[in-house]
Amino acid sequence: MPGFINAPNHVPEKQRYYQQAFKNHTRLWKIGPRSGVIITTFNIAMWGTFGASMYAMTRKVLGYNTWFQEE
Repeated sequence: MPGFINAPNHVPEKQRYYQQAFKNHTRLWKIGPRSGVIITTFNIAMWGTFGASMYAMTRKVLGYNTWFQEE
């Protein structure tokens, strides 16, 4: 357990990093080092789900109850 007791405190460094980016009017979700990957994954999932829903809704309006078959 001595590693936990003598561990350096990195909170002030990270706090300065985030506060400096926030002063430059950077959005909070764009500040972190992995934010690009997270935002890209989220956008793909969100727009993919939206597109699939619109496709299924259009097929339902046209009278088809399945995704691919023309019955």
